[in-house]
Amino acid sequence: MARDRPPYTVSQLGRRFELSRTALLHYDAIGLLRPSARSRAGYRQYSAADAARLEEICRLRKAGVSLATIGRALDGSAQTLAEVLRARLEALRQEMGALRQQERFVLGLLSRDEAHAEAPMDKGRWVALLRAAGYTNDDMRRWHAAFERQSPADHQRFLEFLNIPAAEIARIRAAARAIQRDKPGGSAARARGRAARPAAGTGRRAR
Repeated sequence: MARDRPPYTVSQLGRRFELSRTALLHYDAIGLLRPSARSRAGYRQYSAADAARLEEICRLRKAGVSLATIGRALDGSAQTLAEVLRARLEALRQEMGALRQQERFVLGLLSRDEAHAEAPMDKGRWVALLRAAGYTNDDMRRWHAAFERQSPADHQRFLEFLNIPAAEIARIRAAARAIQRDKPGGSAARARGRAARPAAGTGRRAR
């Protein structure tokens, strides 16, 4: 099969960068990536320059940079790309430090035989504790993803310690693993929103 060449359709561009049609339509709607032209039938057509811009968007999304920040950086209305990446690196270091502290706390609980007797804990109390510490749902999802990556067996034990049903534990761990391999607009992103609970009619297609 011949390789797609510009102008690209939505489907061709999505296939090249492993993005869903929905993601590309969203990028258009928010002004992050608008097609350079339209066909006579009104379909979006993306140029080589559009594809190059999308390549940069994908690189920055893989680094965890928000779409809003990417848009401002690429349009020259905010920080330079280097400044954006340095800011992201610092944020990651802070997140990792917070996650390591939480991991040490959890492992400490697991190592105490008397944990249940002295401080009975369940899912509701654990979620309330994290919320009181300022954790958002996204923070909790990242916490589970880090715990699953660094110590999957202890993650399993901790979820059992919270008396979470086995089926829910399986969903939490699957969502945590999905976050690690997430790609913007991919199936893992949808799974994260659908399954990562904190331990705690038809219309015409857009052209």
